[in-house]
Amino acid sequence: MIKTQIQIPDELYKRAKEVAKEREMSFAEVTRRGLEYITSVYPRLQDEPWELPLVRDRGGKGITQEEIRQAIQNNREPKL
Repeated sequence: MIKTQIQIPDELYKRAKEVAKEREMSFAEVTRRGLEYITSVYPRLQDEPWELPLVRDRGGKGITQEEIRQAIQNNREPKL
């Protein structure tokens, strides 16, 4: 197990201490559980580049996938 130090706002510390007392847990246990929760909720960022989702023909204005990709790369809106 790793031992570390963190800085947290006073109010957050007080609330976490209250949770620990109410649940008869240590402050360290509340902190560990909080970290376990947040790391399970946030998805991992993948090293793979993001791919544009496949555009299906829904009767739109006829913009091709390549036109959308080019607009994104050029940081502009696609021409409709």
